[in-house]
Amino acid sequence: MNTIKKIRFFWKPLVFFICLIPTILILTDALEITGHLSANPIEDIQDRLGNWGLRFIVLVLTISPLKIITGKNWIILFRRMIGLFAFYYVFMHFLTWAILEQNLNVSAVIEDIIERKFITLGLISLTLLFIMAVTSPNSIRRKMGEKWYQIHKSIYVVSVLGIWHYWWQVKLDAREPLIYAIIISILLLYRLLKFKKPTSSVR
Repeated sequence: MNTIKKIRFFWKPLVFFICLIPTILILTDALEITGHLSANPIEDIQDRLGNWGLRFIVLVLTISPLKIITGKNWIILFRRMIGLFAFYYVFMHFLTWAILEQNLNVSAVIEDIIERKFITLGLISLTLLFIMAVTSPNSIRRKMGEKWYQIHKSIYVVSVLGIWHYWWQVKLDAREPLIYAIIISILLLYRLLKFKKPTSSVR
């Protein structure tokens, strides 16, 4: 079995399952199977979903540098899946807030989005991730041509907005957002230094 077939029939399903593990763990905690949630379970679930969304965004940004450093072109085959999981976890983070915290009160949701700037940033990030998710299929990519690459460069904007959203949310203890900021800054700097010409961009 060649490398592509191994990836398609073994590694991709395995990576898909691994990407679902955070959801499984959160569900078991939410159902009080493990009892790892605090006295504020809704906030715990929101935070964990948001953190995983940011982690998957970091993973997406890591794939191109990792491909270049290792010389393993097949690594790029996992980028779309990981990107979709980034959208999934950020979207679930939003839904948890809108449904469990705001009880789907549309006026309260809109008011919070307008008045709380970190939520505004989060919604912008989610919107950009949604656009990238719906345009991710190869058929759409071929039809869009160069525009597709321009749209999917939004992942860099999303990464910055995601950290900013997290930073404003935690307020006092900014250690975790700072760690993400350092990692993403290194990845963006690598991108800037490595891909000076647009024609050599790896997307």
